[in-house]
Formats: sequence, C-alpha cells, structure tokens
Amino acid sequence: MPDHADHRDLVGRTAIVTGAARGQGRAIARALARRGATTWIADLCAPGDTAPYPLATTDDLAETARLIERDGGNCHTATLDVRDSAHVTAFADTVAESSGGIDILVTCAGIVGFAPIAELSDHMWADMLATNLTGTFHCVRAVLPHMSASEAGRIVAISSMSGRQGTANLAHYSASKWGVIGLIKSVALEYAERGVTANVVCPTNVDTPMLHNPALYSLFAPDLDNPAREDVEDRYARMSPMRIPWSPPEAIADAVDHLVGESGRYVTGSVLDVGLGATARMP
Repeated sequence: MPDHADHRDLVGRTAIVTGAARGQGRAIARALARRGATTWIADLCAPGDTAPYPLATTDDLAETARLIERDGGNCHTATLDVRDSAHVTAFADTVAESSGGIDILVTCAGIVGFAPIAELSDHMWADMLATNLTGTFHCVRAVLPHMSASEAGRIVAISSMSGRQGTANLAHYSASKWGVIGLIKSVALEYAERGVTANVVCPTNVDTPMLHNPALYSLFAPDLDNPAREDVEDRYARMSPMRIPWSPPEAIADAVDHLVGESGRYVTGSVLDVGLGATARMP
C-alpha cells in the first residue's frame, strides 16, 4: 500500500473515528490526521460490564489527542456510547454543523468477550451485538445523510477475521463481526451511485490492550496459571501461517489509509483482510 506519511492529501476533510482512545482506533486517527484530516475522535471512556478487561479511559482519549497534536494534526475529542442511537446522531450532526460536512467515518468501537455458547448470558450476547454491530449501524446511519448531501464519503468499518469464520468460545463476537460485513456491503449497494464508498477491514490478532490482558491470555493458554505475554506469544504465532503472533495497529491503519483516499475511489463493498495469512485458508 502507498506510504502516506509525508502526504497531506486529506487537508480540508473531516473524519470521525470511534474507539479512538487507544489501539487500532488511535493508530487510525493518527494516520488520518497526519494526512491532513481534521479528526473527531470518540470513545466510550467508561467501564464495561461484559468485557473481561478494562476499557479505555478519558486519559487514553486525551493521549490520542496529544499524539495527534504532537504530530501537527488537528482533532476534537468526545465521549460517545455507540449503543445510544440519539447520542450518536446528535454527535454526527454536531460534527457536520461545525465542519461543514463529514467526509470519512471509521467505526472502530468494539469489545470482545468469550464463553461457550451454552454459557453465554442474554446480557453478554446483547451487549456484544449492541456495541459491535448495532453501534456500527448507528454511526453509519448517522453520517449517511451528510455524505449523501455532498455526494461524497468514505466509510470503513473494522470487523475481524472472526467475522469471516466461526470461532469457538467467541460465538457472539463472531456473529457481531460477521453482521458488520453484511451491513456494510448493503450500504455499499445502496449508496454506490451517490459517491459514497463503504468497505470493511478485517484484522487478525492485533497488538492492543484488547488482546493483551489476562482474560484473553487464559482463553488461549487454559493450561497455564496466570499466563503472561511471553507465555502466549508462541501460541498466537502458531495460529498464523506467517508465524507472526500479532500485527501492529499501524498495519490496520495502513489498510484504512488505502480505502479512504484516492486509491480507494473505485473500491466499495469490499473486505480487506489483514490476517497474517489466515485468508489463504478460506474459500
């Protein structure tokens, strides 16, 4: 993919990135800001009751903003619960009114959790779908009127390689991420003639706090007591045909970079896998 590090091809564009307080969202927001986009970075910044690890905080969101500003970029921060339809719509309307429109949306807000299907509670299922799938729907629906009015826009939803296949002990996560793909492909068809593209990026394991925490380590190393990063690295690597345990979040930002600029002008309804070779095992 082209290196946009020294390019300012998004000057004058307005981008929203959800889940931007850390991890993939932070890397994506920084990449868009380096290209000149004014970024509106949003995250829940509150504890969750179904994710088995600490969620991002207001300090994390402030750090993303600090890094963007240190890079010479321009950003605005907001706390946002993507599960709240009215909150999301009001946020998008505020961005459009303040900026004169919305050019780019990247939906990165999401959670992960695990349990065998028979042990999934209604609340665990509902919260996963509400955050990962319905939250994506809320964000996409909120920006589409603004993009349609200007007959231009780039939407990129972050799904997962678990959205491309079934995943043991992650049924609700896999279902939510699979649903994101169907949603975005449908958006692409509806808006194909209106200048709006809609695509999906499916990451594999990524070097972020969502992956690196005791709960997720225990899922892949159930035979170990209190497994640490070094204990699971080889196990993660064996899952990858490239024998790389996890990709850096910047690799996901590179994929988004491709889709939001001129290089993605003729791409819509597509799924771009960043899977460390896992795609080679799929039909």
